[in-house]
Amino acid sequence: MRRLMLAGGGTGGHVYPLLAVLEALPQGSDVLYLGRRGSVEERLAAKHNVPFGPMPAAAVRGMAPWRVVANLGRVTAGVGQALAAMRRFAPDAVLVTGGYVSVPAALAAWLLRRPLVVCLPDMEPGMAVRFLARLADRVTVSCPEVQGALPQGKTVVTGYPVRRAFCEGDRTTARQRLGIAPEERLLVIMGGSSGARNINNAVLGCLPELLQMASVWHITGNLDCERVRQAAEAALPESPLHGTCADGRYRIYSYVEGEMADLLRAADLVVARAGAATLGEFPAVGVPSVVVPGSFAGGHQTPNATYLRDHGASVMVADDDLAEQLLPTVRELLQDPQRLASMAAAARRLANPQASRAIVAELQRAAQGRGRSGRR
Repeated sequence: MRRLMLAGGGTGGHVYPLLAVLEALPQGSDVLYLGRRGSVEERLAAKHNVPFGPMPAAAVRGMAPWRVVANLGRVTAGVGQALAAMRRFAPDAVLVTGGYVSVPAALAAWLLRRPLVVCLPDMEPGMAVRFLARLADRVTVSCPEVQGALPQGKTVVTGYPVRRAFCEGDRTTARQRLGIAPEERLLVIMGGSSGARNINNAVLGCLPELLQMASVWHITGNLDCERVRQAAEAALPESPLHGTCADGRYRIYSYVEGEMADLLRAADLVVARAGAATLGEFPAVGVPSVVVPGSFAGGHQTPNATYLRDHGASVMVADDDLAEQLLPTVRELLQDPQRLASMAAAARRLANPQASRAIVAELQRAAQGRGRSGRR
């Protein structure tokens, strides 16, 4: 396999697994990423020097009828552009991660009979993945527990693909790079790429108390950063806030990308949503966590959070309970180093650093015409 086409986006959780797979491709492979213009996938593709082709895409689930009609028009246009790009690029295989951004490219691959592989990072397939799995040669999943929800004979357990930075390095070096003292306790709060308002509000509600227990590095999400910054300044009038890695016990960021692996590795505890990335990145670095699954998009984060909790790697707190439960939960964990160490070890047991290579192997099999669906 020398030519690979990718599609997936909407959130970083649909993009980063694809970027992880690219790191495991044979040297000299040609790649083209299809996605929406002005999107997170275009920005991340450009940042990682991945050639990008624009393609319209739109969601239809949960939309008003008039929006469904308009969005179906965008999907149709996206399929047309994906077909044109696929004819020009002539990929040996197509890899998508689910979500509505993947649909036009996956349909184009099926129409042109190009080998199609769907990568499902989450513990539960969404509507798009359930549909695309019927068209795919194979579906790669993170855990065996997911296989029963997908067509038999197509599903391969590969593990969650994480970028090399999360699989290499150590806590001491990460803390040195970030300027964190060896004895300093660090709590990392992650509000997601857009912003998890409930998490951010819960932090603001007990920020002085949290800072008595640990330094807090707070990733608010792009949409909520300024509001949180102003509220934090009001709550901490004598503590100047810093928007970059500088001195300060409370540090606020809209988004962190390049330093994320170091930040997770340096943390004593992380509070975050339960997006697909938590299934791969938290185990890869071995960080204990408090996961707060969102209730949006059909509640697909709850199975992710449940999986981490049931394996002893995380404590799960319901979104509606977070305002009351954040402070006591964090306090209880930070005051129990043995439990944190046990959770970290449990997280590491879930890691699969060979996942990207396993997915590349499935892509190569599909490209060689050995797709499990029998489609040629």
